[in-house]
Amino acid sequence: MLPRMQCDIVQTSGQNLRALLAELQDENELFASAATLHSVETELLVIAQTLAHLSPLLQQRLAQLDWHGWDRLHRLLTLDQQPRREEVWYGLRALVPATLELLAQLRRQEPVWFELGY
Repeated sequence: MLPRMQCDIVQTSGQNLRALLAELQDENELFASAATLHSVETELLVIAQTLAHLSPLLQQRLAQLDWHGWDRLHRLLTLDQQPRREEVWYGLRALVPATLELLAQLRRQEPVWFELGY
């Protein structure tokens, strides 16, 4: 049950990010909007924290994930370290899409892990 809840959290944050970024034209527009950037960074932090708490088995099954990239982004956001523009943009353009795809693949390969009663 926990893997399903964690996967759902990541997917929901991914959907929220898509909605936040839907109207933006480019990277500069995101970083010019403090309110949108704050919301984006909050969603990225939710994903990073959720991934950090996956079971070792799930982490192993997601070996293709850029764990170093997520860890770096997690630390920067948690400690509110600047600058982090490159890391946030990398998170949005590479980490999030790859993570959502890998989780979807894992869900198809191991559906029992994501059942409510598991």
